[in-house]
Amino acid sequence: MIQATQVSWRSGTNPVIDGVSVTARPGRVLGLIGPNGSGKTTLLRLLYGALRSGTGRVAVDGDDLTTLPSREAARRLAVVVQETGGETALTVAELVLLGRGPHLNTFQRTGPADHRIAAECLTRVGAAHLGSRPFAGLSGGERQRVLIARALAQQATHLLLDEPTNHLDIRYQHEILRLVRDLGTCAVVVLHDLNLAARYCDDLVLLGQGGVAAAGTVAEVLDPAILETVYGIGIQRLDLDGAIHLLYHPHDQPAVQRSAA
Repeated sequence: MIQATQVSWRSGTNPVIDGVSVTARPGRVLGLIGPNGSGKTTLLRLLYGALRSGTGRVAVDGDDLTTLPSREAARRLAVVVQETGGETALTVAELVLLGRGPHLNTFQRTGPADHRIAAECLTRVGAAHLGSRPFAGLSGGERQRVLIARALAQQATHLLLDEPTNHLDIRYQHEILRLVRDLGTCAVVVLHDLNLAARYCDDLVLLGQGGVAAAGTVAEVLDPAILETVYGIGIQRLDLDGAIHLLYHPHDQPAVQRSAA
């Protein structure tokens, strides 16, 4: 479990996140949603320690994140951020193998078990065929899958991802998020697509104007009355076969009318 209590971050004199509290629970996927500039990535960085809040506290399984040794933190938290990493000369297989680092002692070399785990992780994200290729030569979508494979190879108890579906086509957007969901671990995911959030998250935190506009289950947060206030656009919610689907329309246009069959 990851608990952030009253965390804040400023960019110069401007508050980006101000007194925000969130909880990511074991075995559940928490989605961070909100408009551009609402602080989603900033909050995620606070949760894994890339940024340190000037207020409050972040705890991982009850332990203050700031007190965890770096190796122990890496065993608990695996992170996939928006980065290209195109400057590296490593092959895909070598890059994914770096995920095994937290499980090795100082100066210990990777062994057959580490290589097997790395290969399995590449297979899980549909990138086994890329193993021998230079990472720098991959497309954006291929790089994203490889970075997720590296995080999986880390075998951490918590997984944090910043827009993991960026650059991916529709098929892999769903495959990656289904994979994250099926891991059964504590996961925190930054998402822009609310329909993907509805399908693959268990809980949501909606950010707006530096704070939490709503938090709870998917059904609770994806309330058009709440979303319209934060996003400034008309939203229609359809509940079909137990799944939530959102349709969008400018405020000066009517919502889509469903025909009565």
